Amino acid sequence: MTDLKNPANFSFPHAHLSDDEQHALLDLPTQWVRTDDELYELIDEIDSIDTVALDTEFIKRDTYYPILALVQVNTGKGIYLVDAPRLDLTEFWQALCEVPSMVWYACGEDLGIFYLLANNPPLTNVFDVQIGVAYLTGKLQVGYSQAVSEILGVVLDKGESQSNWLARPLTPEQELYAVNDVRYLLALHQAVVQALSDKQVLDYVNEDSTLYAKELYDTQHLSDDKLYLDHVAPTYTRQQLAVLRGLTMWRESLARAVNEPRSFIIGKQPLREIIESLPTSMKDLAYTTLNRSALRRYGAEIIRVIKEAKALPQADMPVKIPVYTSKAKPFRHALDEATDVQARLLNIPSNLLLKGRWINELMYHVYQGLPIDDTHALSKGLQGYRRAWVVGTVLPLLYEHEQSIRDGFDCGAKM
Repeated sequence: MTDLKNPANFSFPHAHLSDDEQHALLDLPTQWVRTDDELYELIDEIDSIDTVALDTEFIKRDTYYPILALVQVNTGKGIYLVDAPRLDLTEFWQALCEVPSMVWYACGEDLGIFYLLANNPPLTNVFDVQIGVAYLTGKLQVGYSQAVSEILGVVLDKGESQSNWLARPLTPEQELYAVNDVRYLLALHQAVVQALSDKQVLDYVNEDSTLYAKELYDTQHLSDDKLYLDHVAPTYTRQQLAVLRGLTMWRESLARAVNEPRSFIIGKQPLREIIESLPTSMKDLAYTTLNRSALRRYGAEIIRVIKEAKALPQADMPVKIPVYTSKAKPFRHALDEATDVQARLLNIPSNLLLKGRWINELMYHVYQGLPIDDTHALSKGLQGYRRAWVVGTVLPLLYEHEQSIRDGFDCGAKM
């Protein structure tokens, strides 16, 4: 039986490339894609293969919308640098949606751009190698260069990560960096898949990769009136929640209109200060850390939004969401033990089996007094391979502490 306490059981696999294999990868032809004809040739090649490795380079320093500068593609036959600003990529995105497997490494920001530009449904053909590495090592945030070094034995230079990717021509160093981001990705994917198959956990990684792609889609398509939920504090009153909702909706609409980051309008810290103090004059607003430029440009609008939100009828204000605020979690030790046992059975790291946000979700399930098997409203991550364990072990364990959980939520509701 696997011992999760022994880190040796969760470590990087070693599939170091031979000299011949390294030379073969270094000899992969590299081609820029700058014309429609070159793009269609690439699309035809993608249509003929089952697996493609991808990465993107983009700029998002002073704009709301990221500016896609480059898409790197490794088809196994060659490496392509797609000059995104010069091309209509509609058919390219469609071809990628239809390929059996798209391989990425830490695809969060990449898929955010993909969904923005392609306007496609949630992707179901994504394999995120970083998730696979996490299942093998127990480390959640292993970077690409570290994975390539540890698994393939290849050292990469990551010095160009903050480059101006819209510059043309790219410097030789930029181009090499961009190419290397996909040069080794198919080989890394193959090594990770083999190791996951040997441990009989590949299906879990496929499931979590698809889950991650769906979560990224949902985040990308969250309606403006729900954005305030990311900033809610347990102590906020319904009036404060109404102001928070109004400000986040106003900020989002303005950020899109002027194509500026949200933080250029109201950053996280001044937003918290505004919600806590509810200023009703420019003088009061000036006491917050809202930057002076934003105060001059948007101060009057911010005050207007605050006053309108405060004047809403109580029935139109957001309802307070119960939050578990008690530090006492008498079920914690038993839950940790149950998680370790199940993780051993599945041969996976315990920190991937039950995330903190899922525990909170299950506690809320108990607080609502819902039947144990009534899990249709739970997150997708609890509906897959985890569901039988959640229904058979976790929820019954939590229901043993139902009164304590109710008290923990009720304490937060009274704040």
